[in-house]
Amino acid sequence: MPKLQLDRILQSQGFGTRKWCNELIADGEVSIAGDVITDTRAAFETTGLQFTLYGELWAYREHIYIALNKPGNIECSRKASHHPGVHTLLPEQFTRRDVQPVGRLDHDTTGLLLLSDDGAFIHQQSSPKRHIPKIYVATTHDEITPELVVQLLQGVKLHDEPAPLAAVTCRKLNSHQLEIVLEQGKYHQVKRMLAAAGNHCVALHRAAIGQLQLSEMGLTEGEWCYLSEEQLAQLVRA
Repeated sequence: MPKLQLDRILQSQGFGTRKWCNELIADGEVSIAGDVITDTRAAFETTGLQFTLYGELWAYREHIYIALNKPGNIECSRKASHHPGVHTLLPEQFTRRDVQPVGRLDHDTTGLLLLSDDGAFIHQQSSPKRHIPKIYVATTHDEITPELVVQLLQGVKLHDEPAPLAAVTCRKLNSHQLEIVLEQGKYHQVKRMLAAAGNHCVALHRAAIGQLQLSEMGLTEGEWCYLSEEQLAQLVRA
């Protein structure tokens, strides 16, 4: 991979305009391998590159792939209106890199949310043709009956949908919680399916996407992490 000038590297990582990045370098704010770099025209290989800015170590990343344990009352929209936006939980430079949610969770839905600045990745993960299973835990208003589980597995008719939608799997966890696996990703699908089956969803949590389990990631609510190559591979349908 060809070398890039340091100011372009910083700009590509979301740390500001090229002019601002030049000023950061000239002011001695950037160091690499312990050496302060003040030459704005200095060029470096980006593969494996790490640099320190504002006293914090960063790794060069051509694209960003992250997982967030989304809390409740957080909106996924870039232009949040009634609640704080999901970008308030991330470093400021991620917004400049146009990091976006891969699909959306309702403001009151918690759990696993993927974000990236890789358009192809976002499209692939969002495409219904990929049939990537998503595991949800739903808390219901009324007690869960065997008949409810059967209805969700057989399919329920939703308004504006041409055919009934069914869960891939569905199992009762306790009297008021069930685990439901979906592949379609329709608007408010879990809540609408429960309503169509005669119950009401009072809380919803996404526990997994593909084979990527939130419980195995060690993230508390509001925390995020970069996804490893191994974790990215878990998002592919087995």
